[in-house]
Order: sequence, then C-alpha cells, then structure tokens
Amino acid sequence: MFDRDRERRNDAVYAEHKEALARGEKRVLRRTDTGELHSYPGDEIGFSPGRGQAQVRTWWGMGIVSAFLGLVFLGSSALLLASFGQRGGPEWGALFPIVLGGFGAWYTFGMARDEYRAAKVRRQRGSPTPSGGQVS
Repeated sequence: MFDRDRERRNDAVYAEHKEALARGEKRVLRRTDTGELHSYPGDEIGFSPGRGQAQVRTWWGMGIVSAFLGLVFLGSSALLLASFGQRGGPEWGALFPIVLGGFGAWYTFGMARDEYRAAKVRRQRGSPTPSGGQVS
C-alpha cells in the first residue's frame, strides 16, 4: 500500500544521504526493520544480513556459527593428531575441515565482533536496527 508520508520521509533521507556522501562521509543507505530508509554512518553497520549469503542477523547468532566452526576445527585437529598414533598412518583428509573450520571461525568471529560494536553504537545514538537487503 502506498504511503505518501513515508515516501516523503524516504525522499528526505535519500537527499540527506546523497549530501553526506558528497561531503565525503562514509554512509550506508539501508531500510530499517520498520521499512523506512535510514542513512547509517559506517560505524553503525556491522555486517549486512542478506549480503554475501549471510543469513544470520545478530551478533550472538554469528557467535553461535563461530563456535560451531571452532568445534569443527578442534574436532578435526583431534582426529588428525589421534591418527598419528595409529598403524594406518595419519588422516590427511582432516586437513580440509581443519582449514575450513579455522578460517570460518576466525571470519565469523570478526563479523560477530563488528556487529556487536555496531549494535552498541546504534543503541547509544538511538538509531534504528537495519534490516537485510539492498536499497535500489
């Protein structure tokens, strides 16, 4: 349903966003959870849900993904180390999940940390929570 007042507010936010970009500010234009546009400074955006196939929306959700990948890393490392004592030789196939789990845990932990910091800044400034997806 078309809401004329919302469109006016969105047009005003879009114009302010373009002016801020022209001044050299680093800004990101996103829709909020309520569907209105908001121009976020760079420090208020942690990771963008819906971009890069990230389906997790919160810092603690990304922390859970990081913990799971850390367990994959630890379990695969234990499997590889335990195989050295076996007669058949080491399980070199465990190297792939070790690398995948280690890199994934490191990467998702960084994303969770960035989103935690951004959420804290948004709370302090009273900014709305961004929703997923791009603004066309």
